[in-house]
Amino acid sequence: MSVPVPPPRHQIRAVHTDTTVTVYQAYRPAIGLPAARDGRFPALWKRDRMTWIKPSFLWMAYRCGWGLKEGQETVLAVDITREGFEWALRHACPSHYVRGLHPDRAAWQRELKRSPARVQWDPERDLHLRPLRHRSLQLGLAGEASRRYADEWTVGIRDVTPLFHEVHGLVREGRTEAAADLLPKERPYPVDDALLGRLVA
Repeated sequence: MSVPVPPPRHQIRAVHTDTTVTVYQAYRPAIGLPAARDGRFPALWKRDRMTWIKPSFLWMAYRCGWGLKEGQETVLAVDITREGFEWALRHACPSHYVRGLHPDRAAWQRELKRSPARVQWDPERDLHLRPLRHRSLQLGLAGEASRRYADEWTVGIRDVTPLFHEVHGLVREGRTEAAADLLPKERPYPVDDALLGRLVA
């Protein structure tokens, strides 16, 4: 039996089509339910605040506690255009200073201040929400990026809270194979090596 090859430490993985990428967010019901119902974010959703989108189902599960954390009870799958997703990547800055990516800390701080998006890499999670060696992308959107996300890039919003609860229930019952079968099929997202290199912390 062959041993599965682990993913690269830094790799963007997502559900994606030729035109869209699926990302996840969790909100309180007052925001999440109208967003899913109407396919767009309601007036309560503030376009002037930074919002973080996550392509990883399991990292979202870790962040929102399977949709059980207060204020994160409604988990959304948001389909956005690939053009928008890639615009955000091109205009992003790493959220932490890393020696070698910028000449010095001051240069990083200047870029971070003017960038409408930022990238953070966090340990990916398994079905028990334990950290793995490889990383999962988080993409923070602010200013122009946040407004574009809400008003231009978003093409569909679905309430996937029941799926999160179902997977969680199977994990709690010890039925991890059945839980794994329900996970969205996330594949490596094609991105230019030079661009990815700019974003690796």
